[in-house]
Amino acid sequence: MKVFKFGGASVKDADSVRNVAAVLGSQGFDKCLLVVSAMGKTTNALESVVEKYFKKEDYQSEIEEIKKNHIAVAKGLFKEEHTVFGEISLFFDDIDSFLRRNKSPNYSFVYDQVVSCGELISSKILSEYLNEEGYTNQWLDARDYIKTDNTYREGSVNWQLTEANMETIDRSKSYVTQGFIGSDENNFTVTLGREGSDYSAAIFAYCLGADAMTIWKDVPGVMTGDPRKFKNVELLSNISYEEAIEMAYYGASVIHPKTLQPLKQKHIPFFVKSFVEPEKKGTKVGISENNQHIESYILKDNQILMNIATRDFSFIAEEHLSLIFSLLAKYKIKISLMQNSAISLALCLEDKYHHIDELNEELSRTFNTEVVKNVSLFTVRNANMDDLTRFYENRKVLLEQTSRQTLQMVTA
Repeated sequence: MKVFKFGGASVKDADSVRNVAAVLGSQGFDKCLLVVSAMGKTTNALESVVEKYFKKEDYQSEIEEIKKNHIAVAKGLFKEEHTVFGEISLFFDDIDSFLRRNKSPNYSFVYDQVVSCGELISSKILSEYLNEEGYTNQWLDARDYIKTDNTYREGSVNWQLTEANMETIDRSKSYVTQGFIGSDENNFTVTLGREGSDYSAAIFAYCLGADAMTIWKDVPGVMTGDPRKFKNVELLSNISYEEAIEMAYYGASVIHPKTLQPLKQKHIPFFVKSFVEPEKKGTKVGISENNQHIESYILKDNQILMNIATRDFSFIAEEHLSLIFSLLAKYKIKISLMQNSAISLALCLEDKYHHIDELNEELSRTFNTEVVKNVSLFTVRNANMDDLTRFYENRKVLLEQTSRQTLQMVTA
């Protein structure tokens, strides 16, 4: 069995949905499971619905606008009497009904129940269209298979239960399901983190023992740098799991950081290919004698540099680190880079949930702190260590770190 993942850009409108069918026509759809993201910018729009709901603003008109967009896509694919139109309306009725009945003040809980509908709707439209075009498939609700804890917006997978659930899937058939979502023990929806659809595909691939997994993007594959940010980048045709994991950790946007580990454990080959040019080879991630180690560049924006120092000039000791890390975990703030001296600790942080001010308030009760927002983390993998000066040109470097063949610098 093989697993394909199609992101939001690949199903953003009717022409894009038709192109998915064309890709399947060239690649084959036999014994295939498709994992689908929400259409286009739907996730952003649904996030806005949740924000307006908590601000007690008019969120219903926004729901209606998102519904109209999906109906417009469906009209470009189906005849007016098709049952899919009724199903689309039901999904949006469910969103409105949930928000009217909801009593929970938990933002993350409400977020997951609402934003997850984007994937449910897009996968239903794609599944119905593929069946119309002769690509016989069954629509699966990913929440029936991927089980998690109740850490809303960042669910942790219960692998034992998830694997048991997927034993019921007939490997001889083809399916369409959703990325990004699972459910907890009470069957409430739990999302797997922003951009988590790649991770969903890897979970399915791991549990189904897939022959291969492919994510279809609007780029040729994994490049040595984002062509929108760097010049003269080239395609990486073959890289190892370890190299891909490092690139994802440092912020390469093509690969979700959690995706690689499940695939690596079962040595499942992982491909990144273009849905614009599906006949091209793209990038293969796996075990190969041809794996490349080419200088690559990753720029991670919207970072925060925090400097933490003891007030009495004592050493940063284990009890200090324990407090700092516990607060980072409490506020779900992730470390992108860390560097310590005897009396201070410098952290480059990613604050997805906007809790940096709360973190700083707590830390400043014990330490002297300094926060610099809107910095960037620039990483060079497989750097030529004999020629590093070129990377410092026109950059204001606030922090730097070099290890083996990796150069990292935090810049203003």
